Amino acid sequence: MDSCFRRNDREVEGNVIDPHGGALVNRVLDSREAEKIKRSKLPRLKASDDIILDVEKIAIGAYSPLTDFMCRQDLSSVVDRMKLADGTPWTIPIFLPVGRETARSLPARGNIIISDDKGRDIALMEVKEIYSFPRRKWAEKVYGTQSTRHPGVKRLFDTHDRLVGGDIWMIDKPGFAFEKFNLTPAQTRRVIKKRAWKTVAGFQTRNAPHRAHEYLQKTALCITDGILVHPIIGWKKHGDFRPELVIKAYKTLISKYFPGDSVIFAGLATAMRYAGPREAVFHAIIRKNYGCTHFIVGRDHAGVGDFYDKYEAHRIFDLFPDIGVVPLLMRGPYYCSRCGEVVSDRVCPHAEKWHKHISGTMVRKSLSEGRELPGYIMRKEVFEVLKKAGKQGFI
Repeated sequence: MDSCFRRNDREVEGNVIDPHGGALVNRVLDSREAEKIKRSKLPRLKASDDIILDVEKIAIGAYSPLTDFMCRQDLSSVVDRMKLADGTPWTIPIFLPVGRETARSLPARGNIIISDDKGRDIALMEVKEIYSFPRRKWAEKVYGTQSTRHPGVKRLFDTHDRLVGGDIWMIDKPGFAFEKFNLTPAQTRRVIKKRAWKTVAGFQTRNAPHRAHEYLQKTALCITDGILVHPIIGWKKHGDFRPELVIKAYKTLISKYFPGDSVIFAGLATAMRYAGPREAVFHAIIRKNYGCTHFIVGRDHAGVGDFYDKYEAHRIFDLFPDIGVVPLLMRGPYYCSRCGEVVSDRVCPHAEKWHKHISGTMVRKSLSEGRELPGYIMRKEVFEVLKKAGKQGFI
């Protein structure tokens, strides 16, 4: 078992930015070790799809420097200080919840195997701690509210109340419907290195692309060598677009309206937390691990409803001057009928009466009501993709 307890691997990165914490985590075991573990009589813990996706993100280095589901010390520090216990900036708890009966059946310390809902063995876990944590405090600190109207809070309150902390090693890659888009940080870093990009902007979204998104992306391309368009393709709330539709819409936009060598398109297979400003920092850290030097932060980043001020996600970056990735804090954008184009208040001098707001909510509402969208809100080709999917395109 010596080889599976090795330290993190550092890739030869060339000009690519260092991962968060300095080294790209690699917790993927070779097939020989994996088969040996699968044949063992270790206890099995069946986990949900979302936990399996987090297992993968830890193992492939997307969550570098994490090598584990957080133990109490790290989780408490993240909730209270937005840092890991060692002082590394980190804003979102990464945790493994289990029920009380399951917790009693697990060893307090020692190795177990995490399996998926089909019974496939996915990861080896070295259990270090089983503990509980006050979820109301957690909700207030991380989400800024205890209201179950907030989808992230409701999801937190619906989880089991025991947490299992400890290191993981992936022994089998999860089966995933969008695997060809689920690139690893090592893969995107190789593309960046091959294209000799010195600067790369990361773009996070859970929506199909409208013209405001396109404006942000192309503005970033004016100051960087390339862009990683990286939509969430894990759990999202009811009413959001399905991942397959987001992928199809983006492929349509990129193929018709972006230079072919300016974009890396990949999906990020993890859940949305809807944690607003904290999630903006979390998203920036993840994209740093994927090789991004810059990260686009727009209006109400990772927000939901009226829980966050629309530029709260901008202000939080003042607390993280040493995060190692440059936040591109972009205001707006909106369509100005006087300017005749999509703009932001940085370049548009006209009064608000000339402005027309653009948002994913507006797009979803128009589609659900069967209304056409003008071209200044969404490219016609993209809208046709969404319209063809109809109500089947929503979660």
